[in-house]
Amino acid sequence: MSAEATPGRWRLPAALRLGNAGVVYAFALLVMVLTFAGQAQGRVSYLGPTNVANILDQTTLIGILAITTTIVLISGNFDLSVGAVAALGAAVCLSLSDAIGFWPALALALGSGALVGLFNGVVVQYVGINAFIVTLGTMTAVRGLVLIVTDGRTVTAPDGAAREGLRAIDGGSWITPNLYLLAGLVLLAAGAWRAARTRNWKAPRALVPLAAGIALVAASPLLIFTIRITQRTLYLLVLAVVAAWVLRYTTIGRRLYASGGNAEAARLSGIAVDRYRVVAFVLNGTAASFIGVLYAARLGSINPTGLSGFELTALAAAILGGTSLFGGLGSVSKSLVGALILTTLKNGFNILNLGANWQGLVEGVVLIVAAGVYTVSLRRRQTRRIREAETPAASGPPGEQGPPGGQGPPGKEKEPPPEKVVASTAAERKEG
Repeated sequence: MSAEATPGRWRLPAALRLGNAGVVYAFALLVMVLTFAGQAQGRVSYLGPTNVANILDQTTLIGILAITTTIVLISGNFDLSVGAVAALGAAVCLSLSDAIGFWPALALALGSGALVGLFNGVVVQYVGINAFIVTLGTMTAVRGLVLIVTDGRTVTAPDGAAREGLRAIDGGSWITPNLYLLAGLVLLAAGAWRAARTRNWKAPRALVPLAAGIALVAASPLLIFTIRITQRTLYLLVLAVVAAWVLRYTTIGRRLYASGGNAEAARLSGIAVDRYRVVAFVLNGTAASFIGVLYAARLGSINPTGLSGFELTALAAAILGGTSLFGGLGSVSKSLVGALILTTLKNGFNILNLGANWQGLVEGVVLIVAAGVYTVSLRRRQTRRIREAETPAASGPPGEQGPPGGQGPPGKEKEPPPEKVVASTAAERKEG
């Protein structure tokens, strides 16, 4: 039952409810706990500019991979090979940069990731083998290929053009202006755009960001906060904005959600489901190769076993963000918050000197709790929809009301038009 149908009853906007914004609340709670714990132990300020910059920088690799993994999950598949593909991209780039130059080697590295993604997509969609089996086999095969390329040894970037190229893609950093002022301006722009788009300045989707933006801009002279943004963090922010915009506001995004939500209905609607899913695999493989090069750029080398487990961490970040393993449901921004939670946990363990022994246990518990919260919320939402559908139309005109008990006269039951059912389902999916 909606808020409009219940006079006098106020309900939280859909975007702020626990089922939709639970990961954001969890992240805020985690930061508060770590901040107070650090202050109680006399540690370095957890929300200081240096540590915030470190958290953003450490989130970059997992964040980029979580974004593209979310896209694959939304399309109705998942990919377990991205960690091995990232190691392959780094190995190809470093091994060939001395012979053919850094930039051609980088292009070949990205091409190798795209090729692996294309192979995964074609075998899964056109041959019909389960994505779990295909990507698990690809992960093993690509790890073997990495051993062949590196000859089982650590590959170091050669001096000269290769080192300069690595510094060019991951060597810059910038001091941001007042972060509160910047965030306030972004929120004001988002609120104004939403209000202009819907022509409703009082809608929660416009009013909430406008109010938050005004508050941050007003408080920015008193809360001066600047941090150093690294070049790889900028990659993450740009990719997140572009991916979120495409998924939410373009035809490509709507068709991708439809392909994952109900593939047969999408095909009957004229959507090339196989093509969209294959492109998602290719994008994921290309991004994984780029992540491998960024990883090698920071270390100056790549080990054949490097980046192991990255695929599971990216999958965990997407699940923390509420992305469904069954397709058709997910959000890039929430997956990015999920990646921030995982990075913040690791950073917090280091700041508080708690040791790494408990880290895996805590991360596993957090993941299970998050999945439980989203599952319970989804079940409640589905139960509410079923109850609303079964509720008799007691608010209609007197001549159209059925007898007590909700049983109308035979032949008088009215089904909602198909287009309204589709719109309702799409709204629920976008709300999630």
